[in-house]
Amino acid sequence: MPRRTKLSTPIGDLYLIAHSTVLLAAGFTGFSNLIKRMDPADAKLDFKDVKTIPKISELIDDYFAGDLSAINSIEVRQPGTSFYQAIWKQMRKIPAGSTWTYAELAKRAGNPEAVRAAGTACGANLIAPIVPCHRIIKTGGALGNYGYGIKSKEWLLRHEGALN
Repeated sequence: MPRRTKLSTPIGDLYLIAHSTVLLAAGFTGFSNLIKRMDPADAKLDFKDVKTIPKISELIDDYFAGDLSAINSIEVRQPGTSFYQAIWKQMRKIPAGSTWTYAELAKRAGNPEAVRAAGTACGANLIAPIVPCHRIIKTGGALGNYGYGIKSKEWLLRHEGALN
């Protein structure tokens, strides 16, 4: 049965939608924002509101409590082109405490010329911060954009030790 819940975090409520042990959506702006961006087949499911989603909620709580690798084992699924899938797969390889540039991300996803497209894929990421688009920065070190606000991106990067 598909489930959804809201977790309290140091940077606000994190909304989660999962089917079984697969996380379909996560973000800080509410269920309606997530559902409208989900795969249409998943968005039509009847979600049960629950206090926690076993395993997923616990791993995310562990991440915010300081176990930065806890979120790495969460299984995810989101709709997107093969290039977007490659981008998101590469993002999950960035260790906590590290950052990559948009150019490096595009290169690692197999298309070094697609720097802007890599940025667009970051913006389309439906499973933040588990698919860690916050770890992508501009060439030269500027933080760049983040769909949930620059203060949230800064907090996440400080929490992971990537910023002082």
